[in-house]
Amino acid sequence: MPLPTALSDIQCKDLDPKRIHVYMAAPLEVTLPAPMPKVLSIHQLTGLSCLALALVSTSCTVSSGPVIRPRHERKLYQWHDDGGAGKVTVRISLTDQIAAFKRGDREIGWCYVATGKEGHDTRPGSYTITEKIADKHSNIYGWFEDEFGNGTDGDAKASQQVPEGMVYVPAPMPYWMRLTSYGVGMHGGIIPEPGQPASHGCIRLPKDFVPTLFESVDVGTPVAITNEPSEQGPMQQGGPPSEMVGSQSPGTPWNPGSSGPQSAESVTYRNGIPVFVR
Repeated sequence: MPLPTALSDIQCKDLDPKRIHVYMAAPLEVTLPAPMPKVLSIHQLTGLSCLALALVSTSCTVSSGPVIRPRHERKLYQWHDDGGAGKVTVRISLTDQIAAFKRGDREIGWCYVATGKEGHDTRPGSYTITEKIADKHSNIYGWFEDEFGNGTDGDAKASQQVPEGMVYVPAPMPYWMRLTSYGVGMHGGIIPEPGQPASHGCIRLPKDFVPTLFESVDVGTPVAITNEPSEQGPMQQGGPPSEMVGSQSPGTPWNPGSSGPQSAESVTYRNGIPVFVR
């Protein structure tokens, strides 16, 4: 708001009467640079009062703007394995999009997953882990990107013809744990909306949690995929003091090599790699 150049520019009617708490009832001697008069009339003084109030009133000079409140962090997993006796088992609820883990009869954690979206549904059934590969890329799905690393067609297939000026980039599937002979397994990946399916049929796990699970299971570990609701998850309160808890806060760079957010409204790619989620 530009400052007025003369007292005559000030109009008290421009101010909110409810915010004016100072009133001048008599002339006041004020020293001002020439050519301003030394003694001000009540009319001039009233204008000066308005000027002073305008300068200090936040409603007239400074706008604080909207209050931005951070979104509540979404807890993506809990892990409190005691490493004791018993084998690890996995139970995945398609209804809740939650994987629950046990060692023997003891519950040791849970995590959100993202299973197959419509048209790529993950099939319920009883499976076992038949293969473990820490660094794997899909031989079926990926995306196209241009010379600047701008990705297009996130549902591209390796069998498709690559558009001119584009290259095909296979989708990364870190910490791969195979469940079927036709390419379905568990691996790390982005979970765009916890509780909702999002994949091409595989089971995505939070990327900062998947290395822990990868080291805790073996070839032969049973994995049950069911439509029944989960018995574990974010509604469960508390946990052992030694538990590992993962959560996400939007608007953070996505670093595949370290912990970070796993939920996003949008994903920015650079050279085919998701580098920022919101």
